[in-house]
Amino acid sequence: MITVKHLTKRYGSHLAVDDISFTVQDGEIVGFLGPNGAGKSTTMNMLTGYISSSSGEALINDTDILDNPIKAKRDIGYLPELPPLYQEMTVMHYLSFVYDLKKCKLPRKAHLTEICNLCQITDVKDRIIKNLSKGYRQRVGLAQALVGNPPILILDEPTVGLDPKQMLEMRNLIKRLGKRHTVILSSHILSEIQAVCDRVIIINKGKIVADGAIDTLAQSMSQNRRLKVRLDGDAAEVLQALRAIKGVSKVQQSAQHEAGLYDYELTPVGNEDLRKAVNAAAQANGWNIYRMESGVLTLEDVFLKVTMGEWQAEQKLSASAATAGKTAESAAAPAATDDKPENTQEEAK
Repeated sequence: MITVKHLTKRYGSHLAVDDISFTVQDGEIVGFLGPNGAGKSTTMNMLTGYISSSSGEALINDTDILDNPIKAKRDIGYLPELPPLYQEMTVMHYLSFVYDLKKCKLPRKAHLTEICNLCQITDVKDRIIKNLSKGYRQRVGLAQALVGNPPILILDEPTVGLDPKQMLEMRNLIKRLGKRHTVILSSHILSEIQAVCDRVIIINKGKIVADGAIDTLAQSMSQNRRLKVRLDGDAAEVLQALRAIKGVSKVQQSAQHEAGLYDYELTPVGNEDLRKAVNAAAQANGWNIYRMESGVLTLEDVFLKVTMGEWQAEQKLSASAATAGKTAESAAAPAATDDKPENTQEEAK
C-alpha cells in the first residue's frame, strides 16, 4: 500500500508539488495524470526516493521512504520515462547486474528466465542492449523493475515511443501485472489509462484536482445524462415505447436517416442511466440499435475539464447559486414578531 500525506516539493520559490495526499490500496492499478509541468514526475520521483520532499510523508507499506529508504525501496519496482539501461551489456548480463544490485534472494536463473518470458524478451536475452529496438529496450526497462518481484510497480510513461502493436502488448502485460502487484501508471495516452486503470488521480499545478474511478468521475461531472439512440422500426411505435420506459422524462425524434431509421434523444429523470432499459425495449420489440451515445463525459473530457479549471468554476458557480438562493429565501421570510400587545399606561394601572 502507498500512503501520501501532505507531500510538498519546492525548488526555491517554485512550488512544484503543493500539499497532496492520497492512498493506493494493494492490488489497485492507478493512473496518474497531469499536463506537462503539473508535478506528476516530481511526485513519482519522491515516491521512489529518487528525490526528497520538502515536507510531508510518502509511506511504502507503512515505511517512510526517507526514514528507511532501503526497506521501502525493496518493495518498489520503478520504470522511469527513460529506462536506466547499460547499453554495452547484453540483456541477461544487465538483468543479472540489477539482480545483484537489489540483493535479490530468489533463485537467479529461474527468476530472470521467468521475467524474460513475462516481458517477451527471451529471444533477445543474449543481444547487446544498444542494438535493440526502442520497443525491446522499453521491455528490458520493465524487466529490471520486476527483478526481486516487488509488490509495488511505479511506471512512468511505459509506452512512450512504442508502435501500436507494442503499445497493445505493453498494455496487456500491465493488466497481467496488476493481478499480482500494486501499480501506479503515468501516461499521456488517455485511452491507455482508460483501458488499464481502475482509478485515476489527476494533478494540475501541483495540486490533486480529481481522484476516483473513471466512470464515477465522468458521471459526477456530466451535466446531463441524455441518451441518443438510432433505431429502426415504426416511428410512432418506437416513440410510444420509449416514452413508456421508467425514468424517461422526454423523448425527441430527429429526421429520418434511411427508410425506417430515426435518431431519438431521451432525457432522463435526474441522473437515471437509460441504456439498459432502451436495450431491453429494443430486444422486446425486435428493433435493431445502430447507434447509442451517452451524454456521460469521456476520460479526455474529464481531464480537460479539471486541468483547464472548468469543473472548479462550475462547482464555485453552483455553490454561489445555492448561497444566493438561501439568502433570497431568508430575505423573503417574514420577520419574527412578538404577538403580545405593548403594555399601555391604562393596562399598567
